Amino acid sequence: MTTSPKGIALIKRFEGLRLKAYLDPVGVATIGYGHTYLVNINDPAITEEEADRLLTEDLKLYEKPVAEMVKVPINQNQFDALVSFAFNLGTAALRGSTLLKKLNSGQPCAEEFDRWIFAAGKALPGLVRRRAAERRLFETPTSSPSHP
Repeated sequence: MTTSPKGIALIKRFEGLRLKAYLDPVGVATIGYGHTYLVNINDPAITEEEADRLLTEDLKLYEKPVAEMVKVPINQNQFDALVSFAFNLGTAALRGSTLLKKLNSGQPCAEEFDRWIFAAGKALPGLVRRRAAERRLFETPTSSPSHP
């Protein structure tokens, strides 16, 4: 599976587009739509097209691990929500989460999104909104489940 346009739009909405490098809320140099790999705060500005290209490349780093971690059939919306979650928090966070454990054991798990709202020990309003949007997407059925 790959992230759908709906999933990409969710990620873009919450990451926001920044064409000039900046420090995120926990001090990580970031540019474009949440791109952090080899970013220096003094890097030159990028274009929106470059930001889209970086996002496309970055998504591949999350789609494959999400697909490998999920052991049960899920639908496109669930996949998109999990990719957004991993994109924001990292694949290690998803791998060790109760969210994934419950999902893979067939238990209800959507409420677990609500627990991941902290950065540097503080609940952040942006993370509260993002997790709520991911949960809504995760809980939205699509026509047919498939395995990632």
